[in-house]
Amino acid sequence: LELTVPLVIAAIIDSGIKTEDKSYIVKMSLILLLLGAVGLAFSVTAQYFAAKASVGYVTKLRYSLFSHIQTLSYTEIDKLGTPAMITRMTSDANQVQTGLNLTLRLLLRSPFVVFGAMIMAFTIDFDSALTFLAVIPALSVVVFGIMLISIPLYKKVQTRLDGVVGKTRENLSGARVIRAFCKESAEAEDFTKKSDNLTAVQKYVGKISSLMNPLTYVLINIAIVWLIHTGALEINSGNLTQGELVALYNYMSQILVELIKLANLIITITKALASASRINSVFDIKSSLCEGKNEFGEDTDTAVEFADVSLTYSGSAEPSLSKVSFKVKRGETVGIIGGTGSGKSTLVNLIPRFYDPTDGAVFINGADAKSYTEAAIRKIVGVVPQKAVLIKGTVRDNMRFGNESASDEEILRAIDTAQASSVVLEKGGLDAMIEQGGKNLSGGQRQRLTIARALAAKPQILILDDSASALDFATDAKLRMAIRNIEWKPTVFIVSQRASSIMYADKIIVLDDGEVLGIGAHEDLISSCPVYKEIYDSQFCGEEGYQNGK
Repeated sequence: LELTVPLVIAAIIDSGIKTEDKSYIVKMSLILLLLGAVGLAFSVTAQYFAAKASVGYVTKLRYSLFSHIQTLSYTEIDKLGTPAMITRMTSDANQVQTGLNLTLRLLLRSPFVVFGAMIMAFTIDFDSALTFLAVIPALSVVVFGIMLISIPLYKKVQTRLDGVVGKTRENLSGARVIRAFCKESAEAEDFTKKSDNLTAVQKYVGKISSLMNPLTYVLINIAIVWLIHTGALEINSGNLTQGELVALYNYMSQILVELIKLANLIITITKALASASRINSVFDIKSSLCEGKNEFGEDTDTAVEFADVSLTYSGSAEPSLSKVSFKVKRGETVGIIGGTGSGKSTLVNLIPRFYDPTDGAVFINGADAKSYTEAAIRKIVGVVPQKAVLIKGTVRDNMRFGNESASDEEILRAIDTAQASSVVLEKGGLDAMIEQGGKNLSGGQRQRLTIARALAAKPQILILDDSASALDFATDAKLRMAIRNIEWKPTVFIVSQRASSIMYADKIIVLDDGEVLGIGAHEDLISSCPVYKEIYDSQFCGEEGYQNGK
């Protein structure tokens, strides 16, 4: 419809104005209005569906990206980093959405108008149309040359943005620590440095991208001047009418408008392609954990077995665990103790397959942990991590996180076992709201509710990874007693810095620098394991403290 407009204007000039035929001018003007109205309707329809398609696509893209990230092991998540994943889910996805929207609206339209105008120009006058044939390749070189230079630079912009997001997230989550050590100025300087680095790259790529409009304007306006010059000569020689020259000028103006749109669009598409490449790089990452097919293990007395297990984290030079071997019977309580960085959390993270051992094997219910499906192993193993994390929602929603079919009675029983009944009553019952991350709860309250959440799932193996560190000694003792009396008798792993928390366990594993220094009951280790005795003595002040502790 737009390509028809210059021909109608040429007809008005050559047939209507030249012959002073007012009725013809009115008729053709009405045709122009009709073309404009129909074109507007098509344009609005196209923009509506382009927006709908781009929003729908990116919604599914975000969902797929989030689902894919959920399939990755801790190893891949550690490599990617939280800030990079947040940027890809937000900023990069938004760039793709904008790029796709404009692609559907303009990229599919502008080339038709540009090449259509050139073809229409040839139908009017071949010699004058050669100007179109010369200018379009020159414009293509400018547009695509700037695009090729800009794409890698926009990738660098998004990478620098990762750094800014990471620093922002770190400062927000660690605000109290930063203030406690009076590090506000140092952190502000570090943030300013990262922000300045991002700004510098954005300015550089912005300067290159900003060349697009002036270069296209210069080329098109030179072409228009040349077109008018050659057209005037053609009119004087009688080979071209005034209306046809105006039509050629209009076609050149249409090309100018569309190329300006296309130039701006190319910048947006360049950003979108850079962001899409970053998103695609996440999809290219495959989990290092291969899922098995078993739903149930063998009927054995051994709940967990480590057979010469070693683990070296990706990028680490030294192993975090070395040649760890032990067996745990069903229903036993196992305490794991050792100094900071001795490998306690690393050891228990191998049981639910958060990581796979680099050497050796972990057996659960007599079968290799690698042979289970992810759903099966998560059903067997319940984990309470070091950092107590609760999800925004009601207490009931949080308690059903591991067991969607848990009744209120089962939830209340789990809460009572976790010594959290008073917390829930104080907050208003199971319908009480918990803020994101449990911000409206104290550290001890969060820990008790995370333990209750794991108990509500009734796991065969329960891992408490230093999850009672914020509890007082009396509450901790009541909690351990309640867990010991659970009716389904889970196998319990208790990771703790406190000797009092694990001294009554059926078996205690003492770790130091990733190696097992001793396995046995409390009394045995006191006499046979110097490291354990040192830890115990430092907390109970020797034999007198031991008697008082008992």
